[in-house]
Amino acid sequence: MNQEKFLNFREKYSNFIYDSYEILDEEENIKIIYHFSIEGLTEFNPYYIINKKYIKNKNINESLLNNLIFHIGLIELVSYFKCTCSKNVIIKAGYLTDDQIKWFKKLYYYGLGEMLYTNGINISEENLMNVIIDSPKVEFDKIEYSGYGNLIPIGGGKDSNVTLELMKNEFEDNTCFIINPKEVNTKCAEVAGYSDDNIFCIKRVLDKKIIELNNEGFLNGHTPFSSLVAFVTYLCAYLSNKKYIILSNEASANEPTILGTKINHQYSKTYEFENDFNLYTKKYFNIDIKYFSLLRCLNEFQIAMLFSNYKKYHKIFRSCNVGSKSTPWKWCSNCAKCMFVYIILSPFLYDKELIDIFGEDLFENKELLNTLLELANYSENKPFECVGTYEEVRYALSLTINKLGDNLPYLLKYYKDHFELDTSVKYENMFNEENNLDEKFVSIVKGELDKYV
Repeated sequence: MNQEKFLNFREKYSNFIYDSYEILDEEENIKIIYHFSIEGLTEFNPYYIINKKYIKNKNINESLLNNLIFHIGLIELVSYFKCTCSKNVIIKAGYLTDDQIKWFKKLYYYGLGEMLYTNGINISEENLMNVIIDSPKVEFDKIEYSGYGNLIPIGGGKDSNVTLELMKNEFEDNTCFIINPKEVNTKCAEVAGYSDDNIFCIKRVLDKKIIELNNEGFLNGHTPFSSLVAFVTYLCAYLSNKKYIILSNEASANEPTILGTKINHQYSKTYEFENDFNLYTKKYFNIDIKYFSLLRCLNEFQIAMLFSNYKKYHKIFRSCNVGSKSTPWKWCSNCAKCMFVYIILSPFLYDKELIDIFGEDLFENKELLNTLLELANYSENKPFECVGTYEEVRYALSLTINKLGDNLPYLLKYYKDHFELDTSVKYENMFNEENNLDEKFVSIVKGELDKYV
């Protein structure tokens, strides 16, 4: 339990300061540098690099540009604030109203929910931090903006590849978006037909001092990276003159990791955050850029069903966070993410095709038994990973077991011997009406589902 450490750090390092940001106009790039500090401890200077070739908007408003860059800093700071959870967050780089402060305090609290939980920290949303504005109020002009087309963030996993396939008929309007590109996500974009001209890549560089502090025993844990993606893609959609930011967050992301609470590894992928973000940007940026998930109407099972038919991605895609730290990115075949992807694809691809993807049969790995039980809600907690709901996992396992009959690998035999199989609810036939899809996009998704249901 780190409650005592948490309280000590808050007292000793009580002020976190978002001092300023710089925009450097270099020959080929724009470089954005943020200046944060923890009073009495250290300074941080993370930065972003955006190649000018991606900037298609010929009427950029400098005031709005600065405001968007300032807002990215409000999310970027979370990665550094978390190491001491200072009582006061002092904003000198820009101005926020009381309503804006309230909005960000909610995001900080629930976005750091997993980090607080796993560190045994107990504190309320109201008391996590005092946000103090030390900057004059700024009035913004109404901006004329008419964007066109779609910016599609991709990570290299099955979900974003499904989005690429669903949007292939809109290809001329699409630009892929990647933060810190790796071979996996650029290859997925290339296989979908994209080239350098329509793959918008930016570089994000963390200040290495945060890694040093992590190694020295300061507080550490999960941050709401998807909320950072939201603000960064909004800036990049504005720079590239886009109308839509099309995410790949499914309905299953709404389920809390710790049932009965709002602690959710995927909080900033939820429908709640998506709505909050759209309301915020409409009110405070006041331009017509819409942020939504194309897959919100689908569950993880349906996404797996669709993806199982897109063979060209099967040897390329990756979503294992452990394996992402390796070069090349690989499936570690020993974590909750790998186990989940294996389970959810198993009704469609087991066994040869799935074994070819992962390099081994995960259902024969006895060490993964507890992980499987956690995913199916037959253990204490759901893993802190981007995985589907308990019910989807059970459904996928039941379908695969029924398909195989008596010739079962170890984990499936254990599951069949100890738990009831249930295929009564047909997850492939569902459609989540809680989404922000325009009718055009609803038609695209339903049209693809009709091919396989």
